[in-house]
Amino acid sequence: MKLAIILIAAALHAADSPLYVFDNGSGRGELNVEQQTELAQRTGYAGIFYSGFKDLPQLVAAHKQRGMHMVGIYTGMNLKDPLPTYDRALPEAIRLLKGTGALITFTVNGSVLNGDDIATPVVREVAAMAAAARLKVALYPHYGFHIARIEDALRLIEKVNRPNVGLVFNLCHWLRSGDEANMQARLKQALPKTLMVSINGADHEGDWTRLIQTLDRGTFDVKAFVHTVRSMGFKGPIGLQCYNVKGDREENLKRSMRAWRAF
Repeated sequence: MKLAIILIAAALHAADSPLYVFDNGSGRGELNVEQQTELAQRTGYAGIFYSGFKDLPQLVAAHKQRGMHMVGIYTGMNLKDPLPTYDRALPEAIRLLKGTGALITFTVNGSVLNGDDIATPVVREVAAMAAAARLKVALYPHYGFHIARIEDALRLIEKVNRPNVGLVFNLCHWLRSGDEANMQARLKQALPKTLMVSINGADHEGDWTRLIQTLDRGTFDVKAFVHTVRSMGFKGPIGLQCYNVKGDREENLKRSMRAWRAF
């Protein structure tokens, strides 16, 4: 009886504070979507943050069947393309995601002088398609891209000026930008527009092997970061970034989930 109560309490805690996993940790390119969703659920995650559009109908169905939540998909544009715009598969993906609440996370890559001028009408068009499906668009700052920093995303959000456009606060990309000293000010600035937060174990600086680790590793206090984000009023989804984390996939997911539940 005592063990049953403990297990029920743990399950309720996980449900009250769900953690999602990026598909670079659930087996992208190696496991099919059914296997990925089964692994994510088995290790305690509430759903998968999915890159691209391949097998998206099957992914949506697998989430629905298991009672999991489609937290979002990852796509974007490159300003250096001959005709820079969104992926031609995006409209159909948005149609499939209608009513799921999934975020359309959107990167803006490429370096050109008038990058914002090119990106703004594209993001507005994506926002209009998303709004028609009751979805939101989250700009995804990515180190080395045109939209690389939180400040870049906020600047473009203001120019796009659509109510369903916000951003993802990426812990690893934010640390890589060297902005840690400004954490409180940056969170205060960004959280009103933040639709999702991504976390992972990390050191305070270094390359990606140091800035993206399992959640139980690294010198950066991720627990304090999460508590700060929540205490400042953020109530949205939190996802686990797993890019290029070495080791056994399932063991890595279990390690990170144990750390999350200890938070």
